[in-house]
Amino acid sequence: MRIPDAGVVIAGGGLAAQRACETLRRLGYDKRVIVLCEERHAPYDRPPLSKGILAGERAAEPPSLRPVAWHRDNGVELVFSNSAVGLDPAARNVQLHDGSTLRYEHLLVATGSRPRPLAALAIGGPLLALRTIEDSIALRDALAGAERLAIVGAGLIGMEVASAAVALGVCVTLIEAAPMPLARALPPRLAQWLCDLHRRAGVAVALGVSVERVHVGRRRVDLVLSDERRIAADVVLVAAGTVAATDWLAGSGLQCDGPIRVDADGRSAIPGVYAAGDAACFPDPATGRHLPTPHWEAAAHQGAAAARAIAGAPAQPAQQPMFWSDQHGVRIQVLGRAEETNRVEFDGDPQSADFIAWLRRGDRLLGAMIAGRPRALPEVRRRLAEASGAEQLRAAA
Repeated sequence: MRIPDAGVVIAGGGLAAQRACETLRRLGYDKRVIVLCEERHAPYDRPPLSKGILAGERAAEPPSLRPVAWHRDNGVELVFSNSAVGLDPAARNVQLHDGSTLRYEHLLVATGSRPRPLAALAIGGPLLALRTIEDSIALRDALAGAERLAIVGAGLIGMEVASAAVALGVCVTLIEAAPMPLARALPPRLAQWLCDLHRRAGVAVALGVSVERVHVGRRRVDLVLSDERRIAADVVLVAAGTVAATDWLAGSGLQCDGPIRVDADGRSAIPGVYAAGDAACFPDPATGRHLPTPHWEAAAHQGAAAARAIAGAPAQPAQQPMFWSDQHGVRIQVLGRAEETNRVEFDGDPQSADFIAWLRRGDRLLGAMIAGRPRALPEVRRRLAEASGAEQLRAAA
C-alpha cells in the first residue's frame, strides 16, 4: 500500500508535532499534512503521566493537546499505530512500520525519546518504565497495591513519581548513580535543596550508587546496589534517563544514535528534513553550542520554529532554556543553563519552598530557579533577557 504524497510528513505524534501543525495552519500553509502517531492516540500532554494521573486527579485517558475535532477541522491527517522505520532522503520517501511508503516535500522528525535501557533492569513484571499513557495507568494500578516503590533514576520523572507515590502512602526509595540529582542542570547547592525536599517528605534518597543485581521473587523485588546495600520493593520504576528515538534513521545520513543536529530553525543537514523536540539538538541561543533540551517548553518552541521555516515565515526570537516540575506540592521552574554557575544568590529563604535562586558566574547572570513562586516567571524571564542582551552588547563592543 502507498499513501499519497504530502506537503509535510511529521514522524511522531507528540508536543513538537502538535505545535508544528498548529503553526503551519495558522500561517496559512494549505498543503497536505500527515502525522505518524506510533500510539493509537492523538497527540497528548505527557507531564500529567508522572503527576495527576498517578495521583488519580485526572481521568485515565490521554490528556489531549487539542479537542478531538481539531485535527479534522484543520485538515491534519493522523495515522495511528504506525511509525517511521526508514528514510530515503534522495527519493524523499519515509518507510512505515506497516510496509507502506510516504513521499514528502518536507519531513519533520519529532519521534521524541525512549527510556534508557539498563542491562540489569529488564522491563517486565514488577519492573516498569514510564513513557506512554498505558505505562502511567500500569504504574498507577501497581502502586494501588504496593507498600514499597524503588525508583532507579532521580531525574524529573523519577522525582515526580516519588512525589506522587509518597502522597499515596507508598514508601519510596530513590536511587541515583550520580552524586546529586539533576547534576547537569543545577548547581550543587540547588541539587542538595531538591534532595532535602524529598527527604523531608519521607523519600529515602540513595546517591552515587547503581543497581548491580536484581532478584525478582513471587512477592517482592530485591535490588543489590553497588555499595552492597539491599533494597526490597513491590514495584520498581526504571527512570534512568532517555535516549533519542532516532535509530530508525540508520543509513539515511542523519544522526541515528542521538538527537539530530539542526540550526535555529530546525533544519538538518539534509534538504527538506527538519527535527524538533527530544529527537533534535538545537544551538543554544547564548553560546551557539549544540545542546539537547529534552523539555516541554523546548519541544513546543522547536516544533513551531520548524513549521515557520517550512512555511517561509520569519523566525521568532530564541527563548531561554526552561523546564518545570511539580514535586511535593512545590512548583519548580528552572531557566537558563547552570553549567558555568559558581555563585547562587537567593531571593527568599533557601530552607523554604518559596524563593528565587539567581545563577551567576561572577557578575554574569546565567539563569534562575524559582521555587513556589510560579507568578514570578514573567519577571524572571524579563530580567534574564535583559542580562543576555547586555552580555551580547558587551561581546560585540
